[in-house]
Amino acid sequence: QVQLVESGGGLVQAGGSLRLSCAASGRTFSRFAVGWFRQTPGKEREFVAAINWSGATTSYADSVKGRFTISRDNAKATVYLQMNSLKAEDTAVYYCAAVLWRGLPNPTASHEYIDWGQGTQVTVSS
Repeated sequence: QVQLVESGGGLVQAGGSLRLSCAASGRTFSRFAVGWFRQTPGKEREFVAAINWSGATTSYADSVKGRFTISRDNAKATVYLQMNSLKAEDTAVYYCAAVLWRGLPNPTASHEYIDWGQGTQVTVSS
């Protein structure tokens, strides 16, 4: 089990950028795949991006491909989500999640993840 804390959310204008961070503590972080999900009121949690334990393999939802980049620094036990060209429809609470996962492909379903952060709000004004 790992404890996850997201940060970096906020209010930004459409077309702007934000970088979210997911800091982990607990078990050896480098053994975990990490995903970012987002959720708006009344909707199911939606997959955004995932990265494998080494950082070599990444996965993205079609809606964010080419605009968002997931990366990790295992020495700092932190995963990042760089979000560029933000749109109003990117407004949501963003969550990071982790699971012990050494295989491929990366998990993209929320039920595949075990540990979750508390979420950080991202609001994009149009």
